[in-house]
Amino acid sequence: MKVLLNAKQIEQILKKLTTRIVADTPDNVEIAVIGIRSRGEIVAQRLAGRLSEKMDVEIPCGTLDITLYRDDLNSPKGITQPKVRTTEIGFDIDDKIIILVDDVLHTGRSARAAMDALIDLGRPKAIRLAVLVERTGREFPIQADYVGLKTRPKQGELVQVLLMESDAREQVIVQ
Repeated sequence: MKVLLNAKQIEQILKKLTTRIVADTPDNVEIAVIGIRSRGEIVAQRLAGRLSEKMDVEIPCGTLDITLYRDDLNSPKGITQPKVRTTEIGFDIDDKIIILVDDVLHTGRSARAAMDALIDLGRPKAIRLAVLVERTGREFPIQADYVGLKTRPKQGELVQVLLMESDAREQVIVQ
């Protein structure tokens, strides 16, 4: 196991992402933050709080469950039934810039599923992808607009984000 980021580095990345998002957001355009379950929602909540402070306006934050939009839902290789959880978006996404947040961008499949789910909920002005970690291995032509750390792990290695709210520790590891 190799530690890519510790708690202090994760905090620095969140500050950097916040600054970049604020700089890229035009005046008089509403933004909202939506995290992909499960760790993307935690990163999204943290970003939304920081953005609210920086922009001096409450930035809405929601959670998106992409289970039913996954392209492997009916895969014969699947041995267990997927667990469908709730999507919690208590605001209108129409005409807003949506900052879609995930912990790791790898193949692009989760981001694609999330965009499909968002389009079913409304018509955002734009969707911008923010990720804590971007790794190699894209299968779909998807790229993040905001990236905390880029990494190139070896084939078969797993990048895992551990956050205090869900894992009782704060780090990004490769194993």
